Amino acid sequence: MKPLITAAGGAVAVAGCVAGLLYLGPAAESPAATAPAAAAPAGGAPAAEALGTARKRTKAYPRDPVGWALLARAEIEQARTTLDAARLEAADHALRRSVALDSTRNYDAVVGRGQLANARHLFTQGREHGLRATRMAPDRPDGYSVLADAEIQLGHYPAARAAAQRLLDLAPGSAAYSRAAYDLETNGRPPDAGIALERAVDSASTTGERAFAQTRLGDLAWSQGDADRAAKHYRYALDSEPEYPYAVAGTARVLAARGEPDKALDMYERLTERTPLPQFLLETVELRASMSEPGDSGPGGAEAALTAQVRLSRADGGPVDPHLALFAADHGDPAVAVELMRREWKHTRGVVTADALAWALHRDGHSGEALEYARRAAATGWDNALFHYHRGAIERALGLPGARRHLREALERNPHFSPYHAVRAKELTRK
Repeated sequence: MKPLITAAGGAVAVAGCVAGLLYLGPAAESPAATAPAAAAPAGGAPAAEALGTARKRTKAYPRDPVGWALLARAEIEQARTTLDAARLEAADHALRRSVALDSTRNYDAVVGRGQLANARHLFTQGREHGLRATRMAPDRPDGYSVLADAEIQLGHYPAARAAAQRLLDLAPGSAAYSRAAYDLETNGRPPDAGIALERAVDSASTTGERAFAQTRLGDLAWSQGDADRAAKHYRYALDSEPEYPYAVAGTARVLAARGEPDKALDMYERLTERTPLPQFLLETVELRASMSEPGDSGPGGAEAALTAQVRLSRADGGPVDPHLALFAADHGDPAVAVELMRREWKHTRGVVTADALAWALHRDGHSGEALEYARRAAATGWDNALFHYHRGAIERALGLPGARRHLREALERNPHFSPYHAVRAKELTRK
């Protein structure tokens, strides 16, 4: 089995799709038209074609540091498309060659190292490279994309917004609008996030960018309980990239909500065979757990894969995918979930990390401490059904009067937010 980018949001970070803005500005053409050629992200060609071109360049000009840096960035883009972490190792190798040839003013290598660090969820390192790149070349956009991605994952939201705004000012294209959308959604502005994502679609210069932006539009519609609109955008994404994994997962989610769990489960199982990301595996486990007769393949596959990934995550000491902690909290050992998320909290303090830590603490019997993190998860105003559910359940355990309101908000936002937890949210509102 090929190694995958496993940390939550890994594809997002690699894609450079985070952060957001106060001022979107006018719609514009692709950033490729305005960004300096040396800084353009692997050109406008599909990822595989751009990777082939970059490889040819390094063979023709093996002592060109820019060529090696661009090869690294093409490898990272390929990792984003395929979720194949082996491409990140190839990117690391190319960056080492680039730096060996020019270790002083090598802007492209600095950006590449930042992108690589973010893709590996080493966001503190990503931030350092992003800051260095923006100091080296304040009017080139790519350093700001690295910086915005790192800052938002670290929970530095004002700094992330500033970096994303600067990126949008310099290169108002698909990557910048996607970052804007994430920031706007995180800060409780879903209509504006939708506008930004529509612009991301319009300015996409590759099928991968288009699939990503359409999938994010689908996710946004799904988060608002609009399954039909979500399905439409997932279909558009798959028209661009037929196997795009996040669009496949979104389609499975919609099928389950429409009362076709068998079809949804089949789609999830085929997806997780080739792309066993924790998010997809957890959704498979929870769909199966919600079904009265979940087919003949037994509970093993996805649950066993997640159990193994939890064990590896405990052993390696690296970044933790919050989906692993959510799995451990609900379907494994909650104490392990707390251990993992406390470790992650030392490095990343975004709202997703706060929510996962809150839920792990609650499931491990520490609801009082959990409430502190649930409140942190709500600090940006993100109207997230799962966050509402977690906080409602925590407050209910503490006997607080606002518990039912949060549970109802979760169901009002998206009655199908989880095939496993939505049922429990309804039960808790009736008690």
